[in-house]
Amino acid sequence: MKTIRIALVGQPNVGKSFLINSVGNVKLRVGNFSGVTVDKKTISFTRDGYDFEVTDLPGSYSLTDYTIEERITKEFLDKGEYDLILNVLDSTNIERNLYLTMELLALNKKVVVALNMQDEAVKEGVNIDEVQLSKLLGVRCVQTSALEKTGIEDLIEAMTATANQATQDLHLQFSDIYEDEIDHIAIFLGDKNYHSDHGLKAVAIKLLKQDKDIYLSFHDQPIWTELQPLLNKSYERLYAHYQVKDLDEIFHDEKNALAKGAVKESVKFDTSKESGLTDKIDAVLTNKFIGLPIFLFLMWGLFQITFEWGSIPMDWIDAFFGLLIDNTKLFLGDTALASVIADGAIAGVGAVILFLPNIVILFTGIALLESTGYMARAAFLLDGFFHKFGLHGKSFVPLVSGFGCSVPAYMAARTLKNDRDRLLTLYITGFMSCGAKLPVYVLIIGAFIPKEYAGSTLFGVYIFGALLGMLAAKILKITVFKGDDEPFVMEMPKYRLPTIKLLYQTVSGKAWSYLRKAGTYILAASILIWFASNYPKFPEVEAQYEIKIEQVADNKEKARALNNELELYKLENSYLGQIGHASEPFFAPLGFDWRMAVSLETGLAAKEIVVATMGVLYGLGGDQDEGSEGLVAQLKANISLPAAIAFILFVMIYFPCLAASMVFRREAGGWKHWGYLFVFTTGTAWVLAFIAFNVSTMILS
Repeated sequence: MKTIRIALVGQPNVGKSFLINSVGNVKLRVGNFSGVTVDKKTISFTRDGYDFEVTDLPGSYSLTDYTIEERITKEFLDKGEYDLILNVLDSTNIERNLYLTMELLALNKKVVVALNMQDEAVKEGVNIDEVQLSKLLGVRCVQTSALEKTGIEDLIEAMTATANQATQDLHLQFSDIYEDEIDHIAIFLGDKNYHSDHGLKAVAIKLLKQDKDIYLSFHDQPIWTELQPLLNKSYERLYAHYQVKDLDEIFHDEKNALAKGAVKESVKFDTSKESGLTDKIDAVLTNKFIGLPIFLFLMWGLFQITFEWGSIPMDWIDAFFGLLIDNTKLFLGDTALASVIADGAIAGVGAVILFLPNIVILFTGIALLESTGYMARAAFLLDGFFHKFGLHGKSFVPLVSGFGCSVPAYMAARTLKNDRDRLLTLYITGFMSCGAKLPVYVLIIGAFIPKEYAGSTLFGVYIFGALLGMLAAKILKITVFKGDDEPFVMEMPKYRLPTIKLLYQTVSGKAWSYLRKAGTYILAASILIWFASNYPKFPEVEAQYEIKIEQVADNKEKARALNNELELYKLENSYLGQIGHASEPFFAPLGFDWRMAVSLETGLAAKEIVVATMGVLYGLGGDQDEGSEGLVAQLKANISLPAAIAFILFVMIYFPCLAASMVFRREAGGWKHWGYLFVFTTGTAWVLAFIAFNVSTMILS
């Protein structure tokens, strides 16, 4: 059976993943592109006697190195192995989507165009003549609707027919001046017997765009000495004609002109259609008076639901792991193996998995807001607010991404052109509490705040962190990143109802990623923490306590107290206890004991490990018989409310996890900024936690 390898390409919000899933019976594999954390989705299915292997590339507006997504897409299309490109377009925004199509056609690869969302286009009076558009572009264009599953068979037939073609000639026809320069270069390359699998015209276009990869491929060849003067003359003629010395801008104008011409010749718009649903909803949700309160209410509701609904399965998960720990010890007996499995691996991983329901609910809510198109409106609403703090409107995208994970949030800052705006955004992204911090918040809030106020408190924590980030941005803008702001431009996608399948794929991917952490390095960290908290052994001290316990065997309360005293002695004098006590002076002014200090230190590896560390340390330090009330009760008994407030504040601000900090270093441009971030975040966290602890102590005393 023949295999057809497809590169799935499209601009954001065109429904490309939904479309390919609508083919049916797909097998989705999620990994990562080499060297980055951007998801690499590979989809496999069998239709009409062919095996299709689809690589779903990140949504990209163009083939540039501007963002990490665009760079990945460009590199894959230039160097990856595939048989054809499936370019998915949003039929309701046909002209804007054709900009990317023109760049794809310039690659001179086999291309099939899927005119998706045809059902919406009809409702909005957008009528596309797919036959005429196919003639204009020189590739097969098929109208489809992923929602209604129409056009699927025609799309499969177009892909198989195109894949079986010998070649697909480049059909683009640019302006006369641009075509002349392409011809000059292509003829020269042909005269020099230069060969390329992409075709000489495609190579000439890349040279006129000053594509870095094509330049590198020519630079060390003898042909380069003759080619360079020819290119310089072409550039000068283009500069003179377009009256601009930016080759990217010149090509941008060319592809836009091609897109406009294609639309004019093949698309008719029914202007009699009334204002669409999008405009009517926007009149309310982007209203300058009520838009922002609606946004805040929606976010409050999301965090309220996260805590209220998440607490129900949390009780079941907690009971399950408690039973699993007890049965493990019962089965393996009083041995070191039983302790490492039960108190180390199961307790540590269980403390992280306990918060999976909260993670799923929060990510579901965020996915709903993103997939409906509302998040773009939120960016529009907050633009004016952001500018008051010296931030660019586009900073909203990485900052909101920071509520999920700081790694893609740091990468998303690449959309900011100005280095000053990008660095400022990078420095405050950590103030947006990532999903890994949520378990810490839920744990502390659940221990100290009544359940009826827990959701609102959680919402307040997130909003307070964001406001602190805004304040920090203002200070940095005044002192370090001085300069004028740039204007804000962002696309407003149409509102769409998200599908269950789309939500499932989005949320399940994040949930599995969270579980993989729990089952891999968090498991390893939990075992390491167990070892450090159980060694070295103190046989002489244990023997002394055993004698004391035997003497009061008839008094269960005294025996239990002596046993807890022994456990606490061993814990405080363990390797982990020694580390905690060594760093305790730094944290003592904040009201933190040595166990809290160690939890924060292990959190530098991953914020989820903060909870796992607490689960091991406070669990070992307490009475673990059937009367134990769990980790929440242990925290409530060992930590004061002012210290809990300071702890949340410290976790909210201090240095990001190892993976995120390494991405920050790369995006910011070196170790210097990494060091600045460590001092800035940790110093700010300590000062604000110190203030919070002392002020709350005075209020509550």
